[in-house]
Amino acid sequence: MLGSVARIAVACGGLFAAGAVQAAEVNLYTTREPGLIRPLLGAYTAKTGVKVNTVFVEKGLAERVAAEGERANADVLMTVDIGNLIEIVDRGLAQPVKSPALEAAVPASLRDPDGRWFSLSTRARVAYTDAKDYADLKALSYEDLADPKWKGKICLRPGQHPYNTALIAHYLVKHGPEKTEAWLRGVKANLAKKPAGGDRDVARDILAETCEIGLGNSYYVGLMRSGRGGPEQVKWAEAIRVVLPTFENGGTHVNVSGAAVAKNAPNRDEAVKLLEFLVSDEAQGIYAQTGYEYPVKRGAPVDPLLVELGTLKIDDTPVAEIARNRKAASLLVDKVGFDN
Repeated sequence: MLGSVARIAVACGGLFAAGAVQAAEVNLYTTREPGLIRPLLGAYTAKTGVKVNTVFVEKGLAERVAAEGERANADVLMTVDIGNLIEIVDRGLAQPVKSPALEAAVPASLRDPDGRWFSLSTRARVAYTDAKDYADLKALSYEDLADPKWKGKICLRPGQHPYNTALIAHYLVKHGPEKTEAWLRGVKANLAKKPAGGDRDVARDILAETCEIGLGNSYYVGLMRSGRGGPEQVKWAEAIRVVLPTFENGGTHVNVSGAAVAKNAPNRDEAVKLLEFLVSDEAQGIYAQTGYEYPVKRGAPVDPLLVELGTLKIDDTPVAEIARNRKAASLLVDKVGFDN
Protein backbone atom coordinates (compact mmCIF):
# COMPACT_ATOMS: atom_id res chain seq x y z
CA MET A 1 0.00 0.00 0.00
CA LEU A 2 2.80 2.38 0.95
CA GLY A 3 4.49 1.57 -2.33
CA SER A 4 1.35 2.48 -4.25
CA VAL A 5 1.02 5.77 -2.36
CA ALA A 6 4.66 6.55 -3.03
CA ARG A 7 4.25 5.87 -6.71
CA ILE A 8 1.18 8.12 -6.84
CA ALA A 9 3.08 10.86 -5.01
CA VAL A 10 5.98 10.62 -7.44
CA ALA A 11 3.61 10.74 -10.40
CA CYS A 12 1.80 13.78 -9.01
CA GLY A 13 5.12 15.42 -8.25
CA GLY A 14 6.10 14.95 -11.84
CA LEU A 15 2.87 16.54 -12.95
CA PHE A 16 3.40 19.48 -10.62
CA ALA A 17 6.94 19.90 -11.85
CA ALA A 18 5.80 19.83 -15.45
CA GLY A 19 3.03 22.30 -14.68
CA ALA A 20 5.48 24.67 -13.01
CA VAL A 21 7.21 25.25 -16.35
CA GLN A 22 4.38 27.04 -18.09
CA ALA A 23 4.48 28.72 -21.48
CA ALA A 24 4.72 32.49 -21.24
CA GLU A 25 1.43 34.35 -21.51
CA VAL A 26 0.05 37.87 -21.33
CA ASN A 27 -3.47 39.04 -20.47
CA LEU A 28 -5.04 41.74 -22.60
CA TYR A 29 -8.16 43.71 -21.64
CA THR A 30 -9.36 45.61 -24.70
CA THR A 31 -12.21 47.73 -26.03
CA ARG A 32 -11.11 47.01 -29.60
CA GLU A 33 -13.31 44.71 -31.65
CA PRO A 34 -11.83 41.19 -31.54
CA GLY A 35 -11.80 40.92 -35.32
CA LEU A 36 -9.53 43.93 -35.65
CA ILE A 37 -6.86 42.77 -33.23
CA ARG A 38 -6.94 39.01 -33.81
CA PRO A 39 -4.47 39.22 -36.75
CA LEU A 40 -2.06 41.25 -34.60
CA LEU A 41 -2.20 38.89 -31.65
CA GLY A 42 -1.95 35.84 -33.89
CA ALA A 43 1.19 37.27 -35.48
CA TYR A 44 2.67 37.94 -32.04
CA THR A 45 2.03 34.42 -30.79
CA ALA A 46 3.43 32.93 -34.01
CA LYS A 47 6.56 35.03 -33.64
CA THR A 48 7.18 34.58 -29.91
CA GLY A 49 5.20 31.57 -28.73
CA VAL A 50 3.59 33.76 -26.07
CA LYS A 51 -0.12 33.13 -25.56
CA VAL A 52 -2.32 36.23 -25.47
CA ASN A 53 -5.44 35.82 -23.33
CA THR A 54 -7.94 38.41 -24.51
CA VAL A 55 -10.87 39.87 -22.58
CA PHE A 56 -13.15 42.10 -24.66
CA VAL A 57 -14.69 44.90 -22.59
CA GLU A 58 -17.08 46.95 -24.70
CA LYS A 59 -17.71 49.61 -22.04
CA GLY A 60 -16.42 50.47 -18.58
CA LEU A 61 -12.86 49.20 -18.93
CA ALA A 62 -11.49 51.48 -16.21
CA GLU A 63 -14.38 50.64 -13.89
CA ARG A 64 -13.79 46.91 -14.31
CA VAL A 65 -10.06 47.09 -13.65
CA ALA A 66 -10.61 49.37 -10.66
CA ALA A 67 -13.20 46.98 -9.21
CA GLU A 68 -10.89 43.99 -9.62
CA GLY A 69 -8.08 45.85 -7.86
CA GLU A 70 -5.06 43.74 -6.98
CA ARG A 71 -6.99 40.63 -8.07
CA ALA A 72 -7.02 41.85 -11.67
CA ASN A 73 -5.29 39.60 -14.18
CA ALA A 74 -4.93 42.41 -16.72
CA ASP A 75 -1.43 43.02 -18.05
CA VAL A 76 -2.22 45.31 -20.99
CA LEU A 77 -5.15 47.72 -21.21
CA MET A 78 -5.97 48.64 -24.83
CA THR A 79 -8.52 51.26 -25.92
CA VAL A 80 -9.75 52.72 -29.18
CA ASP A 81 -9.56 56.34 -28.01
CA ILE A 82 -7.38 58.64 -25.95
CA GLY A 83 -10.19 59.54 -23.55
CA ASN A 84 -10.34 56.05 -22.06
CA LEU A 85 -6.55 55.91 -21.86
CA ILE A 86 -6.45 59.17 -19.91
CA GLU A 87 -9.16 57.86 -17.57
CA ILE A 88 -7.08 54.75 -16.90
CA VAL A 89 -4.11 56.94 -15.97
CA ASP A 90 -6.15 59.40 -13.91
CA ARG A 91 -7.58 56.53 -11.85
CA GLY A 92 -4.13 55.19 -11.10
CA LEU A 93 -4.64 51.98 -13.07
CA ALA A 94 -1.51 52.20 -15.26
CA GLN A 95 2.18 52.01 -14.46
CA PRO A 96 5.07 53.85 -16.13
CA VAL A 97 7.13 52.02 -18.72
CA LYS A 98 10.64 52.93 -19.80
CA SER A 99 11.27 51.37 -23.20
CA PRO A 100 13.73 52.70 -25.81
CA ALA A 101 11.82 50.75 -28.50
CA LEU A 102 8.49 52.40 -27.64
CA GLU A 103 9.99 55.85 -27.27
CA ALA A 104 11.78 55.58 -30.61
CA ALA A 105 8.68 54.38 -32.47
CA VAL A 106 5.98 56.61 -30.95
CA PRO A 107 6.35 60.40 -31.38
CA ALA A 108 6.34 62.37 -28.13
CA SER A 109 2.99 64.03 -28.92
CA LEU A 110 1.37 60.60 -29.22
CA ARG A 111 2.46 59.15 -25.86
CA ASP A 112 2.41 59.98 -22.19
CA PRO A 113 5.54 61.89 -21.12
CA ASP A 114 5.81 59.56 -18.11
CA GLY A 115 5.40 56.39 -20.16
CA ARG A 116 2.01 55.43 -18.77
CA TRP A 117 0.37 55.00 -22.20
CA PHE A 118 1.40 54.82 -25.85
CA SER A 119 -0.55 55.37 -29.06
CA LEU A 120 -0.51 52.38 -31.40
CA SER A 121 -2.35 53.68 -34.47
CA THR A 122 -4.03 56.86 -35.68
CA ARG A 123 -7.16 57.80 -37.63
CA ALA A 124 -7.23 61.17 -39.37
CA ARG A 125 -10.34 63.37 -39.21
CA VAL A 126 -10.66 64.15 -42.92
CA ALA A 127 -13.06 65.99 -45.18
CA TYR A 128 -15.38 64.08 -47.49
CA THR A 129 -16.24 66.33 -50.44
CA ASP A 130 -18.46 65.94 -53.49
CA ALA A 131 -16.23 64.30 -56.10
CA LYS A 132 -17.96 66.12 -58.96
CA ASP A 133 -18.01 69.66 -57.58
CA TYR A 134 -14.72 69.69 -55.65
CA ALA A 135 -12.37 67.66 -57.81
CA ASP A 136 -9.91 70.57 -57.82
CA LEU A 137 -10.06 71.38 -54.08
CA LYS A 138 -6.45 71.03 -52.97
CA ALA A 139 -6.48 72.28 -49.39
CA LEU A 140 -8.92 72.95 -46.59
CA SER A 141 -8.57 74.16 -43.01
CA TYR A 142 -10.78 73.15 -40.11
CA GLU A 143 -11.24 76.86 -39.42
CA ASP A 144 -12.66 77.29 -42.93
CA LEU A 145 -15.68 75.09 -42.13
CA ALA A 146 -17.31 78.07 -40.37
CA ASP A 147 -17.06 80.25 -43.48
CA PRO A 148 -20.56 81.26 -44.74
CA LYS A 149 -19.59 80.01 -48.22
CA TRP A 150 -20.46 76.53 -46.90
CA LYS A 151 -23.93 77.53 -45.71
CA GLY A 152 -26.36 74.64 -46.17
CA LYS A 153 -23.60 72.37 -47.51
CA ILE A 154 -22.16 70.53 -44.48
CA CYS A 155 -23.20 67.15 -43.04
CA LEU A 156 -21.82 65.80 -39.75
CA ARG A 157 -22.47 63.12 -37.19
CA PRO A 158 -23.51 64.55 -33.77
CA GLY A 159 -21.15 67.01 -32.14
CA GLN A 160 -21.30 65.03 -28.91
CA HIS A 161 -19.83 61.97 -30.57
CA PRO A 162 -16.28 61.36 -29.26
CA TYR A 163 -14.78 61.78 -32.75
CA ASN A 164 -16.16 65.31 -33.06
CA THR A 165 -15.71 66.20 -29.40
CA ALA A 166 -12.02 65.40 -29.77
CA LEU A 167 -11.73 67.70 -32.79
CA ILE A 168 -13.52 70.50 -30.92
CA ALA A 169 -11.20 69.95 -27.94
CA HIS A 170 -8.25 70.27 -30.32
CA TYR A 171 -9.71 73.53 -31.62
CA LEU A 172 -9.99 74.73 -28.01
CA VAL A 173 -6.30 74.08 -27.41
CA LYS A 174 -5.43 75.94 -30.60
CA HIS A 175 -7.77 78.92 -30.32
CA GLY A 176 -9.30 79.19 -26.84
CA PRO A 177 -12.97 79.08 -25.74
CA GLU A 178 -14.29 82.29 -27.31
CA LYS A 179 -13.02 81.58 -30.82
CA THR A 180 -14.06 77.93 -30.53
CA GLU A 181 -17.61 78.89 -29.57
CA ALA A 182 -17.79 81.31 -32.51
CA TRP A 183 -16.44 78.60 -34.82
CA LEU A 184 -19.01 76.09 -33.59
CA ARG A 185 -21.82 78.54 -34.19
CA GLY A 186 -20.49 79.15 -37.68
CA VAL A 187 -20.29 75.44 -38.50
CA LYS A 188 -23.80 74.91 -37.11
CA ALA A 189 -25.10 77.71 -39.36
CA ASN A 190 -23.60 75.89 -42.35
CA LEU A 191 -25.23 72.52 -41.67
CA ALA A 192 -27.48 71.07 -44.35
CA LYS A 193 -29.36 68.94 -41.81
CA LYS A 194 -29.43 68.08 -38.12
CA PRO A 195 -26.27 66.20 -37.07
CA ALA A 196 -27.05 62.47 -37.13
CA GLY A 197 -25.79 59.05 -38.13
CA GLY A 198 -22.17 58.05 -38.53
CA ASP A 199 -19.20 59.04 -40.68
CA ARG A 200 -20.16 56.75 -43.55
CA ASP A 201 -23.60 58.36 -43.59
CA VAL A 202 -21.87 61.61 -44.54
CA ALA A 203 -20.64 59.95 -47.75
CA ARG A 204 -24.13 58.54 -48.36
CA ASP A 205 -25.66 62.01 -47.94
CA ILE A 206 -23.15 63.51 -50.36
CA LEU A 207 -24.14 60.90 -52.96
CA ALA A 208 -27.79 61.80 -52.34
CA GLU A 209 -26.91 65.50 -52.83
CA THR A 210 -28.16 66.33 -49.33
CA CYS A 211 -24.84 68.10 -48.72
CA GLU A 212 -21.51 68.73 -50.41
CA ILE A 213 -18.94 68.34 -47.66
CA GLY A 214 -18.53 66.72 -44.25
CA LEU A 215 -16.04 65.18 -41.84
CA GLY A 216 -15.25 61.52 -41.29
CA ASN A 217 -12.45 59.29 -40.09
CA SER A 218 -9.96 58.16 -42.70
CA TYR A 219 -10.34 54.43 -42.05
CA TYR A 220 -13.99 54.51 -43.10
CA VAL A 221 -12.81 55.50 -46.58
CA GLY A 222 -10.74 52.33 -46.74
CA LEU A 223 -13.62 50.19 -45.46
CA MET A 224 -16.00 51.65 -48.04
CA ARG A 225 -13.65 51.59 -51.02
CA SER A 226 -12.46 48.06 -50.31
CA GLY A 227 -16.00 46.70 -50.46
CA ARG A 228 -15.86 45.40 -46.89
CA GLY A 229 -18.94 47.48 -46.10
CA GLY A 230 -20.91 46.04 -49.01
CA PRO A 231 -21.56 47.16 -52.61
CA GLU A 232 -23.79 50.05 -51.53
CA GLN A 233 -20.96 51.62 -49.58
CA VAL A 234 -18.63 51.31 -52.56
CA LYS A 235 -21.02 53.70 -54.34
CA TRP A 236 -20.86 56.08 -51.38
CA ALA A 237 -17.06 56.03 -51.58
CA GLU A 238 -17.11 56.68 -55.31
CA ALA A 239 -19.20 59.80 -54.71
CA ILE A 240 -16.61 61.47 -52.48
CA ARG A 241 -13.15 62.92 -52.81
CA VAL A 242 -11.07 63.09 -49.65
CA VAL A 243 -9.10 66.12 -48.53
CA LEU A 244 -6.76 66.07 -45.52
CA PRO A 245 -7.70 69.26 -43.63
CA THR A 246 -5.24 71.04 -41.37
CA PHE A 247 -5.38 73.69 -38.71
CA GLU A 248 -4.06 77.07 -39.83
CA ASN A 249 -0.29 76.91 -39.38
CA GLY A 250 -0.64 73.33 -38.15
CA GLY A 251 -1.42 69.80 -39.19
CA THR A 252 -4.28 67.31 -39.35
CA HIS A 253 -6.26 66.22 -36.29
CA VAL A 254 -6.07 62.50 -35.48
CA ASN A 255 -7.83 60.17 -33.08
CA VAL A 256 -5.66 57.41 -31.64
CA SER A 257 -5.89 53.89 -30.33
CA GLY A 258 -3.41 52.99 -27.63
CA ALA A 259 -2.49 50.90 -24.64
CA ALA A 260 -1.04 50.95 -21.16
CA VAL A 261 0.55 48.42 -18.84
CA ALA A 262 -1.80 47.75 -15.93
CA LYS A 263 -0.65 48.83 -12.48
CA ASN A 264 -0.99 45.32 -11.04
CA ALA A 265 0.11 43.43 -14.16
CA PRO A 266 1.09 39.88 -13.15
CA ASN A 267 3.15 39.50 -16.34
CA ARG A 268 4.70 42.95 -16.62
CA ASP A 269 7.72 41.99 -18.74
CA GLU A 270 5.52 40.17 -21.25
CA ALA A 271 3.17 43.18 -21.33
CA VAL A 272 6.02 45.51 -22.30
CA LYS A 273 7.20 43.07 -24.98
CA LEU A 274 3.70 42.96 -26.47
CA LEU A 275 3.56 46.77 -26.66
CA GLU A 276 6.98 46.85 -28.30
CA PHE A 277 5.79 44.35 -30.90
CA LEU A 278 2.68 46.44 -31.61
CA VAL A 279 4.83 49.40 -32.71
CA SER A 280 7.15 47.26 -34.86
CA ASP A 281 7.09 47.54 -38.65
CA GLU A 282 5.35 44.16 -38.88
CA ALA A 283 2.52 45.04 -36.51
CA GLN A 284 2.10 48.56 -37.83
CA GLY A 285 1.67 47.08 -41.29
CA ILE A 286 -1.03 44.74 -39.96
CA TYR A 287 -2.86 47.72 -38.43
CA ALA A 288 -2.87 49.34 -41.87
CA GLN A 289 -4.04 46.22 -43.70
CA THR A 290 -6.81 45.13 -41.32
CA GLY A 291 -8.28 48.48 -40.24
CA TYR A 292 -6.97 51.07 -42.72
CA GLU A 293 -5.33 52.97 -39.88
CA TYR A 294 -2.23 55.13 -40.08
CA PRO A 295 0.85 53.81 -38.28
CA VAL A 296 2.33 55.80 -35.42
CA LYS A 297 5.84 54.73 -36.40
CA ARG A 298 7.40 56.91 -39.08
CA GLY A 299 8.31 54.94 -42.16
CA ALA A 300 6.02 52.01 -41.36
CA PRO A 301 3.95 50.76 -44.32
CA VAL A 302 0.67 52.52 -45.15
CA ASP A 303 -2.15 50.80 -47.00
CA PRO A 304 -2.39 51.89 -50.67
CA LEU A 305 -5.98 53.08 -50.11
CA LEU A 306 -4.63 55.57 -47.55
CA VAL A 307 -1.68 56.55 -49.71
CA GLU A 308 -4.24 57.74 -52.28
CA LEU A 309 -5.55 60.30 -49.78
CA GLY A 310 -2.27 62.21 -49.77
CA THR A 311 0.53 62.78 -47.29
CA LEU A 312 -0.67 63.00 -43.69
CA LYS A 313 0.97 65.64 -41.52
CA ILE A 314 -0.24 65.08 -37.97
CA ASP A 315 -0.64 68.23 -35.89
CA ASP A 316 1.96 68.32 -33.14
CA THR A 317 -0.43 69.27 -30.31
CA PRO A 318 -0.02 66.59 -27.61
CA VAL A 319 -3.05 64.29 -27.68
CA ALA A 320 -3.05 64.22 -23.89
CA GLU A 321 -3.70 67.97 -23.88
CA ILE A 322 -6.52 67.51 -26.37
CA ALA A 323 -8.06 64.77 -24.23
CA ARG A 324 -8.09 66.97 -21.13
CA ASN A 325 -10.24 69.52 -23.00
CA ARG A 326 -12.96 67.03 -24.00
CA LYS A 327 -15.31 68.02 -21.18
CA ALA A 328 -15.00 71.71 -22.04
CA ALA A 329 -15.65 70.84 -25.69
CA SER A 330 -18.77 68.86 -24.76
CA LEU A 331 -20.09 71.79 -22.73
CA LEU A 332 -19.61 74.10 -25.72
CA VAL A 333 -21.51 71.69 -27.99
CA ASP A 334 -24.47 71.95 -25.62
CA LYS A 335 -24.08 75.70 -25.15
CA VAL A 336 -24.48 76.45 -28.84
CA GLY A 337 -27.19 73.80 -29.27
CA PHE A 338 -25.11 72.15 -31.98
CA ASP A 339 -27.04 68.88 -32.06
CA ASN A 340 -30.51 70.47 -31.77
